[in-house]
Amino acid sequence: MNKPIPDQSLLPIDMRSREIFRLIVESYLKDGEPVGSRNLSRLLPNTLSAATVRNVMSDLEKLGLIYAPHISAGRLPTHAGLRFFVDAFMEIGDLSEDERRTIESQVAGFDGGMTLEHMLTDAIEALSGLSRGAGLVLAAKNEMPLRHIEIIQVDPGRALAVLVSKSGDVENRVFDLPAGVTASQLTEATNFLNAHIRGRTLAEARTEIAKLTKETKTALDALSQDLIERGLAVWAGSNSGLPVRLIVRGRANLFENVTAQADIERLRLLFEDLENKEGLLQLLDLTESGSGVRIFIGSENKLFSLSGSSLVVAPYRDNDKRVIGALGVIGPTRLNYSRIVPMVDYTAQMISRMIR
Repeated sequence: MNKPIPDQSLLPIDMRSREIFRLIVESYLKDGEPVGSRNLSRLLPNTLSAATVRNVMSDLEKLGLIYAPHISAGRLPTHAGLRFFVDAFMEIGDLSEDERRTIESQVAGFDGGMTLEHMLTDAIEALSGLSRGAGLVLAAKNEMPLRHIEIIQVDPGRALAVLVSKSGDVENRVFDLPAGVTASQLTEATNFLNAHIRGRTLAEARTEIAKLTKETKTALDALSQDLIERGLAVWAGSNSGLPVRLIVRGRANLFENVTAQADIERLRLLFEDLENKEGLLQLLDLTESGSGVRIFIGSENKLFSLSGSSLVVAPYRDNDKRVIGALGVIGPTRLNYSRIVPMVDYTAQMISRMIR
């Protein structure tokens, strides 16, 4: 089913074969059912016998573009066939004014004090509702300029670090305190950090603190210096790599009209894949390598290879046009790609614009 296809310019497909292939795919995207030669012969504008259509379908099957799910059944497109269709036939639609307003209303609150995470969540809820798929966002814990840090002791051996970014996002982390810490030392460490982190990103703050603590080592006792280093290490992720948040909304949409046990199992595998964080950074890398919307169909993406799902995804960027996250729609391979691509693209553009 997932046989790779050669470059489309090299495929020996004449106009009649292309038309039959297009009808098979469009029928699949519409109702998800195999289509047979007899039905295809009725749909074709030029009168062709069912036998002639069967011969063309046999050629398409040899090329790896379609397959028979059962003996004597009609044909469905393979993942490779869907990719060929998307690249060679699909015409991208445009958003309606209502769809644009729905997306815009979900991100407009960012100017009014909404946090970035709230905006992203609202945006993918809108995508989920419009697409009837599941909205998904991968948000790297990006390097936002900092406004304030607070370190609060919660018990003798632990403290809560509260970091507030310039945009209003708040990060809370609990970390272990060195033995014998005092309240005055916590205050000293907090004041020192706040005096030097404002307006800096985490990476910039770490560099600055390292420079200052070396210069003022005699003025700070070892315990306070340790607290300062721990406070920044909470968010720096120096030992764990770049952390990624995953937000998914609209999972129930994927279960609509699903009755076959095989389809239910496919969705179960999909949600297991979504919980596997190891492949998420790979998606960010893949979106960064492209300039706009990317479409991953079934086994094309290692993260969703078991479930055979499709993902339409686009990156969003910061002021320096660096990719800091990605959002999109995930669902079965028979997604309405031509309608969902402009939705995802417009939402990503809106979020990038609001962040800037």
